[in-house]
Amino acid sequence: MDESEDVPKDFIKLKSEKLSVDEVSELVISPCCGAVSLFIGEFNISELDLWMWKKVVHLEYEAYMSMAETEIKKICRDVRQKWPSVRHIAVHHRLGVVPITEASVIIAVSSPRRAESLEAVMYCINTLKASVPIWKKEIYEDEYSWKENKECFWANSGK
Repeated sequence: MDESEDVPKDFIKLKSEKLSVDEVSELVISPCCGAVSLFIGEFNISELDLWMWKKVVHLEYEAYMSMAETEIKKICRDVRQKWPSVRHIAVHHRLGVVPITEASVIIAVSSPRRAESLEAVMYCINTLKASVPIWKKEIYEDEYSWKENKECFWANSGK
């Protein structure tokens, strides 16, 4: 593939199947870019969960699909305005049940230099957590709890 065929693309996917780091990173590889930056958000058992004596068995994610996709597209547009050299962006988020140690979200960005791709990946995950309607439910052995993202703008609007 030569440079003229490598037009910038956004790859957005919300799916219930296991996410693949290889698949997501391959989507953004470009002959024009020397950097691919990745963020992988995996489900783990935090010290807080253990401190609270609640064992999280798994997570479940739900989304308002059409709105979530629209918001992620806005994030991609914002990235391209802030970092014009960014070539490709991939944002894959898991929905449904996510077992321990599996990825809930994978974000990949390619650019000619590492600074732009690293900054863009951080912007993507922070903005996604703050604005995209995806909700997380922690399932414990004997109960469950919906968790809000502390970054989420609507969670803090009534406080």
